[in-house]
Amino acid sequence: MTQRKKILLLDTGNEWGGGTNSMLELLKRIDRDRFAVHCCFYHNYRRGSGDSIEQVLAALSIPIVFIPQRRQPGWAKIVKELLRSLVFFHRGLRLKAARFVDKLWRIQPNARKIRQLLAQQQSDMLYMNNQPGSNAEGYLAASGLAVSVVQHCRIEPVLDKELVAMVNQRADAVIAVSNGVRDVLLKHGVKAEKCFTVFNAIDIYQPLPERAAMRKELLNIQDDTFVFGSIGSLIARKSNHHTLQALATFAAAFPQANWRMVILGEGQQREALERQARQAGIAERVIFTGFRSNALEYLATFDVFILASKSEGLPRVVLEAMLLNTAVVGSKVTGTAELIEHNKTGLLFDYGDTQALAGHMQTLWQDAQKRQQLVQQANQHVKEHYAIEHYVSGVETILENAAYGNSSHV
Repeated sequence: MTQRKKILLLDTGNEWGGGTNSMLELLKRIDRDRFAVHCCFYHNYRRGSGDSIEQVLAALSIPIVFIPQRRQPGWAKIVKELLRSLVFFHRGLRLKAARFVDKLWRIQPNARKIRQLLAQQQSDMLYMNNQPGSNAEGYLAASGLAVSVVQHCRIEPVLDKELVAMVNQRADAVIAVSNGVRDVLLKHGVKAEKCFTVFNAIDIYQPLPERAAMRKELLNIQDDTFVFGSIGSLIARKSNHHTLQALATFAAAFPQANWRMVILGEGQQREALERQARQAGIAERVIFTGFRSNALEYLATFDVFILASKSEGLPRVVLEAMLLNTAVVGSKVTGTAELIEHNKTGLLFDYGDTQALAGHMQTLWQDAQKRQQLVQQANQHVKEHYAIEHYVSGVETILENAAYGNSSHV
């Protein structure tokens, strides 16, 4: 029997997101006869008020260790501000100065601990879950070790010359969750032979919640209430403020319309978004649920799902909406535009164009026939192209074939 490949999975994140869910879908299904996975996390974050990542991985019988993170020391703050003041005239130099200090107090100490884990566990591979800018310590840890390095790039990466050089020097494979993410990697200079697209996917055979039952149980609304909705962290990148601006336009144009907007998620933007809804006079129609572990059940209550993000990788929630026969509207950005074919599987608008978004809201509210055509075509599309089995098989192939120092073997 072939010896299992020992993989150390590194996750440096501090909150539960779409990337966490995609990673767990892989770990639930990965071939245990071929791969022995150990996890290294910085934070034992939770799914809202539910299970922690440690508990979920324990249920999957996957070992995990945590590298506790310390607060930024006073000397680092002082040095960072001093260096920034010296190069205040040049944004690029300011960023380099901040990164230099971060490397001293955070990245290098973490890298030493990761390197120790790789040696102790005799790992064959370091598999990093996110993007190069969040995993510099992993690349540093693997330097000089005979381990293969695989980067799973789950969002549109932010890259500069230093990060690209790091990837080209040490990564043996970079998995992009969409062709758009791969294009960004190539555009910035990551070598083509290192880059592979494995599309995010979902379980198309999972039991699905029933719309009418969920509306009654979760929202307690009338059957004829039209429900817009969004799901995701309430952070600036998700641009929920654009959705609220478009809703205010829609509400002013159709004051008699019976609608609600459900915003599922938690984050630093919540207070500002609630204030925006009040100032726009639509607060009584906007429901902020906070984080919910049963997001799929809430998604089933929507007539229209809206994703107004500035950037994405390949958003699973759009696939889930399509599977649930919920119409989708998304900003025309990397990842989202790859899933939605305008006027066939959903509607697209240029990022930030709230007038166009309001127009799409109007169209889908008024035209039930068009909405039905879109959801039927979207449902068929997701079932044909985004089954979870393709995703798992694609990632396993790369993990199996990635060879230390030889990208061409992938």
